[in-house]
Amino acid sequence: MHLDPFELHRPTTVEETVRLAGELAGQFDYLAGGTDLLPNYKMHLNLRPHLVALEDVPELRGHSLDRLGAMVRLADLENDPGFLAAYPGVADAVREVATPLVRASGTVGGNLLVETRCFFFNQSYFWRASLGFCLKADGDRCHVVPQKERCYATFSGDLAPALMVLDAEVEVAGPSGRRRVPLGDLYDRSGDGIHRVRLAPGELLVAVHLPAGARGRRGRYKKLRVRPSYDFPELGVASAGRWDGERVESLRLAVGGVEPYPLRFDELTDPLVGSRLSEEVVSRLATEVTRRVRPVHNTFLAPDYRRRMVGVYVRRALTEAREGTAA
Repeated sequence: MHLDPFELHRPTTVEETVRLAGELAGQFDYLAGGTDLLPNYKMHLNLRPHLVALEDVPELRGHSLDRLGAMVRLADLENDPGFLAAYPGVADAVREVATPLVRASGTVGGNLLVETRCFFFNQSYFWRASLGFCLKADGDRCHVVPQKERCYATFSGDLAPALMVLDAEVEVAGPSGRRRVPLGDLYDRSGDGIHRVRLAPGELLVAVHLPAGARGRRGRYKKLRVRPSYDFPELGVASAGRWDGERVESLRLAVGGVEPYPLRFDELTDPLVGSRLSEEVVSRLATEVTRRVRPVHNTFLAPDYRRRMVGVYVRRALTEAREGTAA
């Protein structure tokens, strides 16, 4: 496999980056750590003639307990004991991303916006050509659910569920200025595996902001994958909460890896505030989440198995968060 020629641009400010994105509209990709984008380029997946590298934009770097720059390396978080202690669920998620080598290059923003995956899409050009291509690259039909309107590729990031349960917000810069929105609102639940985020053309993810109230929440992230050493998630479940004795003060639950976007289930967890999170309540909640998710046959594990494991992992994540333990 080889990289086809492209023109590399290296802006040094957010404003210059956004201006450049406007000039190259529709003909470029942002390049962060490159751990997913460049392998996809080698597979001839949705090539662009221009890459806008973000490495030289200082505002996108640096992290604290309140703010994570989009270009912060995952390894930087993994090696920060204070951050890991403040956000145990995010610590779980960071450690579960790929391999140490990938985490040394992969970034926070890149993981939040990582390409959706499907075994009909993430293959060589020769393999895809023999099948007839698909909606997501070069073709006009979906092979997962045969039709020509909707892509069923699955969300494959780990950080999003773990940050969503902390009520994180993202800062976005674009031609119309800057805005901050809840992280969950970055993902388009009316979209699909191609149109999966609510970013206008040329908009840039600048940073993730964490509210002070998120510090010290008891949280966990549990990941299902075929090869535990480095695979993308077949399922990811995050939980975070506060307790007053045995009573729930706040509780959040999010699931990734089963649909084109991560899902948060406030409508199920908000009614539990003030009550005891008993084994019976945990089991009932796990059953209800299982009922609502809709995995399809687009990854290595069968959808029925992934769906059953949703309940198992929800129970584990909630139980460990409640007890403040990790298995």
